[in-house]
Amino acid sequence: MTAPAPRAKLAAFRTGLRENPGTLRLTTVRLAGQFGDGMFQAALSGAILFNPERETDPLAIAGGFAALLLPYSIVGPYAGALLDRWDRRLVLLVANALRAVFIVLTAVGLLAGARATPLLLGALAVVGVSRFVGAGVSASLPRVLSRRWLVPMNSVLATLASGCAILGAGLAFSLIGLIGAGDFASAVAAAAGVVGSLAGGVAVAGFRPRALGPEAGAGDGHRTTVRAIAAGLREGATAAWRSREVTTTFLGIGAHRIVFGADTLLMVLVLRRGDETAVGTHLAKFSVAITATGAGMLTAAAVAPFLIPRLGRARTVVAGLTAAIAVQLVLVTPITIATGNAERLAEALLLAAAFLLGLAGQVIKLTGDAAMQIDIDDARRGQVFALQDTVFNITFVLALAGTALIVPADGRSPAVVLAAAAVYACGIAGIAANSRRRAWA
Repeated sequence: MTAPAPRAKLAAFRTGLRENPGTLRLTTVRLAGQFGDGMFQAALSGAILFNPERETDPLAIAGGFAALLLPYSIVGPYAGALLDRWDRRLVLLVANALRAVFIVLTAVGLLAGARATPLLLGALAVVGVSRFVGAGVSASLPRVLSRRWLVPMNSVLATLASGCAILGAGLAFSLIGLIGAGDFASAVAAAAGVVGSLAGGVAVAGFRPRALGPEAGAGDGHRTTVRAIAAGLREGATAAWRSREVTTTFLGIGAHRIVFGADTLLMVLVLRRGDETAVGTHLAKFSVAITATGAGMLTAAAVAPFLIPRLGRARTVVAGLTAAIAVQLVLVTPITIATGNAERLAEALLLAAAFLLGLAGQVIKLTGDAAMQIDIDDARRGQVFALQDTVFNITFVLALAGTALIVPADGRSPAVVLAAAAVYACGIAGIAANSRRRAWA
């Protein structure tokens, strides 16, 4: 089967939108949220990670990420049960409203010069709600889109979502550069991110009750809902385990996020080398690195629909992990050993690595989205997507914490890079073992 020409793909995409009118509205919910999140997270990175007045040694950075992600990771699968019991439209409405409130409160904290702890608590709430919105949108997509459009639409949405996040981050960094580095500039940039939540709320309000699922009656009764929440983790994990391809993508996602966590800490540390007061320079480098990663994710949206039908989902995940091993060893290692003038070349190689790892990781993620939307029934899809978020967050934070314990403050640790490459190899071995296990009926 040959791939359609780009013009034919665009025509097919337009046809898909005409046949599935609710997709545009749900797309707006996702893209608006990504834009606002990009602004908010970029503003916080400027205020915390690259502010010499705040404590940002490796352990402090890892602790900050843990405060942001681990609490939601623990409750995520249970919250996912709500997506399979409660009206997803109502859940998304409330979530967007809460996110707007938390963004404003965090911005006020920045403006007041609050210390890191209350800022991280506010960011914890924003990121947690955003993850919940993301899982809700993904679980709802098959309700407004026919099955044959899921894979290409996922790719297009990932392209647009990554672009919106990059645009939001770029706008936030531009505002900070225009106003001047400091808490006031970061507060303005963070507060501007509230527009994403407001636009998302308006868009989701246009759906009829229950239009996004689940079916009416799925969660009738207070006792049924409480039981569903308590059983969320078990049911989500069981549903994922029943599909070998979903389990395969989880292994790939977990391996990549471990490495991505280690590399994220390395990137922050190496980009802060030199004059500690040069916040603008450090922030600019970080912005370029984020853009490179986002560009890789954008490219994945064009690559994934080409690879998945030809290689199959499992082989696509293995191909992504294999390519990532080469990138890790060849392009990331130099930044951990380079000194003097060689550091400029090593930084350029790191940007290339950011692009390629963003590409590989997003291909794996898109493969996972397709597997979950096709193989998991609507009654369990919200739980499985929430469980995926848990895999994302916990593996990311554990890698950050483990790396923070051994990496020096300047990021010069080739052993971390080699260990990360070994994690990718373990992911491939795990997928090979999973492919031989007996599938459930």
